Amino acid sequence: MKKLLNTLYVTTQGAYLAKEGESVVVKVERETRLRVPIHALGSIVCFGQVSVSPYLMAFCGKQCVAISFLSEYGRFLARVEGPTTGNVLLRREQYRRSDDHAASAEIARAMLMGKIANARTVLQRVMRDHGEKQDDDTMAAAVTRLGHYLRRLKQDADLEVVRGIEGEASKTYFGVFDDMITAQKNDFFFRGRNRRPPTDNVNCLLSFVYTLLVHDLRSAAETVGLDPQVGFLHRDRPGRPSLALDMMEEFRAPFSDRLVLSLINRQQLKGSDFVKSAAGGVTLKDDARKALLVAYQERKQDEITHPFVGEKVKVGILFLLQAKLLARFLRGDLDGYPPCFWK
Repeated sequence: MKKLLNTLYVTTQGAYLAKEGESVVVKVERETRLRVPIHALGSIVCFGQVSVSPYLMAFCGKQCVAISFLSEYGRFLARVEGPTTGNVLLRREQYRRSDDHAASAEIARAMLMGKIANARTVLQRVMRDHGEKQDDDTMAAAVTRLGHYLRRLKQDADLEVVRGIEGEASKTYFGVFDDMITAQKNDFFFRGRNRRPPTDNVNCLLSFVYTLLVHDLRSAAETVGLDPQVGFLHRDRPGRPSLALDMMEEFRAPFSDRLVLSLINRQQLKGSDFVKSAAGGVTLKDDARKALLVAYQERKQDEITHPFVGEKVKVGILFLLQAKLLARFLRGDLDGYPPCFWK
């Protein structure tokens, strides 16, 4: 386990990454702007026109530091990584469970219980902290419905029923998402989830942060020897990291969504930080994107008490810890997969 699981985000267009000794060096117009020891990194993410030397790619592969390439605005393009690690028996068990709909439903149900419980906690916290700014009846009704969906998940259900409950719960949660935006309502409003490309400022932020989260969860799955492409709730699709998307569900509301809401409500981002294209797609300006990346990394340094382990851990370590717990369940060391419930 890397202690901090730091990710190096390179957003400066025209930057060049190279290897010097045991360090990663970032150069812009042949001037060294940053030098980071490889042991301090968990991964590298390059946005837009960023070049990486072949020597550094080989070095990172050997050190198990994945390099991801995204478009300037956050769309995933490619990934360079070293040899697949982990016990082949673990992956074969993962494949068997994924092919078995009953086994998949068991794991998906646990993950979705984490997702819905955490979404419910986020709504309850907003009601407590900003009750004077919301329609309490609407928010309370959403909390009640989410509690109903949690009780339904506790019953035996096949995979399609579980996926149906997830869809209903997401609709309920996002139905009151706009009520959680308490500032800058002219520039930040939510009328429903849209993407590829996002057509408003809020969806632009959500899509960007979700992309970063999937990257981190994919790395966590690979670190413990799981195949990030083979999921249980999300089914196989070429090029889709289905397991990372599964694992993301319990982190969406308490980590990603709360980060986005905080940046908006504290006015750390403004409407002027976004650009709308002629086709209607909305993207972040460069400085705002850097500010968001800094906030994302800082959020990963916060600490919470893990309900299953019973110890305080950094939020960034939670991704790896949940992957380890899933691997332990698949190996038979645990009776069930314990999701991470946030308080």
